[in-house]
Amino acid sequence: MVKMQSLSKRPGARTVYPPERQVAALCWRKAKGRKEVLLITSRDTGRWIVPKGWPIKGLSDVQSALREAWEEAGVRAEADHAHPAGQFFYDKALEDDSVVPIIADLYKVRLRDGDLAESYPEAGQRKRVWVPAKKAAKMVQEPELKKILRSL
Repeated sequence: MVKMQSLSKRPGARTVYPPERQVAALCWRKAKGRKEVLLITSRDTGRWIVPKGWPIKGLSDVQSALREAWEEAGVRAEADHAHPAGQFFYDKALEDDSVVPIIADLYKVRLRDGDLAESYPEAGQRKRVWVPAKKAAKMVQEPELKKILRSL
């Protein structure tokens, strides 16, 4: 597990506790002997992120993360493990302009040929890109997620 930076010690930090919880999928593959990560754009800001969302009632956390990976990125694969590979914090901007601190449990999902669909629920709303893990770490904003990607 990656050690998380306290929300109260971050620039612009919110002191609302406890943070809300989401689940996320770290989708990766091996290409030419190196690990690549699938990043997608957020719908609102267009910044690079991993698929993530709220836990879904009736599904386990890992199943919820896999559902988000399908809806947001077209991923049809199984998680590497049923327990999180790490966690990261981020501030989620809501439609009413408020901000909610989030802690996201991150599940690794290995993709192989045929695990990525061209047609999926949010295909027209997001871009997706495969990049080496170290480059992905430079593209995302969340410090703990950067650290996880660098260690991949």
